[in-house]
Amino acid sequence: MAASTQQVLDHHLQAFGTGDLDGILEDYTSGSIIIEPAGVHRSREEMSAFFSTLFAEFAKPGMTFSMDQQVVDGEIAYIRWSAETADNTYELGTDTFLIRDGKIVAQTFAVKTTPKS
Repeated sequence: MAASTQQVLDHHLQAFGTGDLDGILEDYTSGSIIIEPAGVHRSREEMSAFFSTLFAEFAKPGMTFSMDQQVVDGEIAYIRWSAETADNTYELGTDTFLIRDGKIVAQTFAVKTTPKS
């Protein structure tokens, strides 16, 4: 039996929070995509690079993260969040996930970021 939308989202957030690259990539299929302002990530290698960059920044000392909203409805999950890292202030972050058969098949990612100088 496939994991529910909430279970997949919970796993995804836990893996992100611990910087678990292999764990986070388990949430996707070979045909999954992540759409973000820089483009579309279609392969495991592209997704790995995307998350590795985020993990490197979010692992620096002093990072704070706030989950401001979480909505799950059927196959769709939406999160709104904010964060502070050593490099950036994430005033607003949103992700939307399409989850089918226990896997993320599509995700959108958008942030409003202010770099720290």
